Amino acid sequence: MGDMPGFDDRDGWIWFDGELVPWRDARVHVLTHALHYASSVFEGQRAYGGTIFKLSEHSARLRRSAELLGFPLPWSVEEIDAACIATLEANKLVDAYLRPVAWRGSEQMGVSAQATKPHLAVACWNWGKYFDPALAEKGIRLDIAPWRRPAPYTAPTESKAAGLYMICTLSKHHAENRGFNDALMLDWRGQVAEATGANVFFVRDGVIHTPTPDCFLDGITRRTVIGLARQRGIEVVERVIWPEELESFEQMFLTGSAAEVTFVASAGPWNFEVGELSRQLARDYDDLVNGRRQG
Repeated sequence: MGDMPGFDDRDGWIWFDGELVPWRDARVHVLTHALHYASSVFEGQRAYGGTIFKLSEHSARLRRSAELLGFPLPWSVEEIDAACIATLEANKLVDAYLRPVAWRGSEQMGVSAQATKPHLAVACWNWGKYFDPALAEKGIRLDIAPWRRPAPYTAPTESKAAGLYMICTLSKHHAENRGFNDALMLDWRGQVAEATGANVFFVRDGVIHTPTPDCFLDGITRRTVIGLARQRGIEVVERVIWPEELESFEQMFLTGSAAEVTFVASAGPWNFEVGELSRQLARDYDDLVNGRRQG
């Protein structure tokens, strides 16, 4: 962030429970249930040239995430879409990152939360590439995370729930403290799962392999890139992948709304090349989000 102000001290507007409020006035109470018990869900999406990519898919997932945590949102997909568009326009941005977030309020304190009210806010700001472009061009370096993705019978893993990202922060900090850019996370079985905020793909002999998302998010960007690959006639195999297989893969890349398509040079002891297939999909994704290609 450098010398930029913190996220609580900026000019601009945030959509908050139905109205646009000055950025610095978008506040919640310290006894908000979400702060104590992680009853919060969120989305992350990008606008390119004034158009928010896959907006309705993100809004639908936000509603689904909240339902999985037991607090259905009173805002429809169309209303959430409109809130995002209004926030983007109010801040006079055309290329931006948007963060819708929904949470339980402060009407009740304790594990039980039936009396709390759902809240919704949308913020947006200029955010360039998730990883430094010069670094990402060569491929980022991943550590192997000390924390694992939980089993779906221990947490609502289909929800983009704030609480599930605690182990992501721990894993990313652990990696950065050791000189890596991010971490590759395994799941509770020891199978390859994802990075701390992006899905993972591998390439071998012209075929793409990616873990089956049975305990982590089936990302919107993930599905988009799979579609782009198949449009080109590239075979995509979704399956169980064990860490020992990584030495047999030639290329690796990450996908996510923030990360877009990011090349990987290494994951733990395994090294990869930034190959043409990965570069082609990165170009295809860039063309799609910028309106130069049909989805």
